[in-house]
Amino acid sequence: MSDKKKKKLTPMQQEYQAFAKEREPKRPIAVNCLRAFLVGGLICTFGQGLQMIFIKYFNFSEQTAGNPTAAVLIIISVLLTGLGVYDHIGQWAGAGTAVPVTGFANSIASAAIEHRSEGFVLGVGGNMFKLAGSVIAFGVFSAFVVAIVKLTLQWLGGM
Repeated sequence: MSDKKKKKLTPMQQEYQAFAKEREPKRPIAVNCLRAFLVGGLICTFGQGLQMIFIKYFNFSEQTAGNPTAAVLIIISVLLTGLGVYDHIGQWAGAGTAVPVTGFANSIASAAIEHRSEGFVLGVGGNMFKLAGSVIAFGVFSAFVVAIVKLTLQWLGGM
């Protein structure tokens, strides 16, 4: 893409780009931002409500209630993806569904569903992390680096 920007366009290509730009539909940026904010906020509010339920009714502490809350949100997201509902919500809300942990679960589940006809091992197992694999890899690597830095600082502080 960067090579195309550097490349000098012919007058006909420039004319076509101007023609296409005139007819390109304008995106409702403010409405899209509002939808993303509302849906992302609702997902996070629902997650906060789940966490409060785990604390109040299941005797979790604030520190330990996060894990079952995330697990329930992931399960709901995967179920909604499998039923085809999450895609409709994502079409309407845009990035509002991609930012919380539910968007991550959706990306894994949708890739797995898409390749299920190829079998469980080569289809689902081999393709389920196509979209999310880089996120997992960089997350694990970042956690490793942070742990090394923390241990080094603790070691230097203890000297």
